[in-house]
Amino acid sequence: MEMATVIRKPVVAGTFYPGDPGRLEKEIRSYLERVTVDRTAEYIVALVAPHAGYVYSGPVAAYSYRQLQGKAYDTVVVISPSHRDLFNFSSVFQGKGYETPLGSIEVDQKTAGELASHIERSVRISSEGHLYSGEHSLEVQLPFLQVVLGSFKLVPIVMGSQDRENCLSLGRALTDVLARKKALIVASSDLSHYHSQKTAQAMDSGVVESINRFDPDGLLGMISGHKSEACGAGPVAAAMYAAKGLGAKHGENLYYATSGDVSGDYGQVVGYTAGIFYH
Repeated sequence: MEMATVIRKPVVAGTFYPGDPGRLEKEIRSYLERVTVDRTAEYIVALVAPHAGYVYSGPVAAYSYRQLQGKAYDTVVVISPSHRDLFNFSSVFQGKGYETPLGSIEVDQKTAGELASHIERSVRISSEGHLYSGEHSLEVQLPFLQVVLGSFKLVPIVMGSQDRENCLSLGRALTDVLARKKALIVASSDLSHYHSQKTAQAMDSGVVESINRFDPDGLLGMISGHKSEACGAGPVAAAMYAAKGLGAKHGENLYYATSGDVSGDYGQVVGYTAGIFYH
């Protein structure tokens, strides 16, 4: 089957988030209503949101997505890590759409093609990380976008290799291709995994500070030096590189929490954070 006609079906609906559309929208709106920070006056170029099951990460992700209310974007680029498949490039999906219980989102095939034809050879059209892998980290961002933005086209990107050069390459490609578009970049990432609450907070503070300092090089340095953990450090760094290239001047971490804050089990937690980059 030709990729241009393929619709990527949801694989974690009913597990990571509700499979029933009415319940799903109601749950997302309940998270958005609890957000206590308002940066909707800012021109937001990129954001960071976690990708765990909504019961744990949904209230955190809502802090980033709440800032999009009242805004409109023609294209949304979602960059996620690959948890299952190993490949050494950034995989851009050029299928027909990505589907969630809230409906199908049309892929911006023109923009996807422009990214893949960019001089940066580590950015290419592929089904890797999108089809047949069970990857969840891109999919879980989409219902939030559907509720907050309504209509938009999607460019789905899954990063295989997250080394610095691939992050820089993707950042440069996004900067060039999105320069004349009304676009948003979403970076999908959780933080440290399965440490005590105290250790997790110490490790995750480095990622939080790198967002506040708008410092992608610092983030990647902490990850490579094993001072911090983030399964989507590459997507976050690439989003920061691109946001800088697209004129963003400020980074702000909006909210941080761990799974222990929901479960009450602080022995082994996963860290989550929400951040934005704006003019």
